[in-house]
Amino acid sequence: MMRKLEKRSLSANPDCNHLERLFRYFDENGDGKISPTELQSCASAVGSELSAEEAAVVVGSSDSDGDGLLGFDDFVRLMEGDGEEDLREAFGMYAMDGCDFITAKSLKRMLSRLGESKTTRECKGMISVYDLNGDGVLSFEEFRIMMR
Repeated sequence: MMRKLEKRSLSANPDCNHLERLFRYFDENGDGKISPTELQSCASAVGSELSAEEAAVVVGSSDSDGDGLLGFDDFVRLMEGDGEEDLREAFGMYAMDGCDFITAKSLKRMLSRLGESKTTRECKGMISVYDLNGDGVLSFEEFRIMMR
């Protein structure tokens, strides 16, 4: 009941109407949820590149009920940029071992958990794209830039 009231009040907001249309566009199969694959597909359709791993991280860090999919409320929070905490959580998943940065080794380990097999050399290459200070690892700020 409360959820229906929240949705009604959200619908009265013109920005939210835009988000509802966008959500329906991203929800290619019409199940009321956005999967990492749907997110990746739509990002590609609007000219943005989002790897399967990045899409999984975005969805995983914004998924409030743990089903691996974005509901409408999750999508609204993601689109409104209320994701600092989510980004930090996602960063922590990749950083591992209590480090304050992402190494090629920790990236390889996390990608492996997501079903993506990469060599350490490939992971170093991925990191180098966003490694702004050239230290060979990704800080949280570099990770934030990568995810935006």
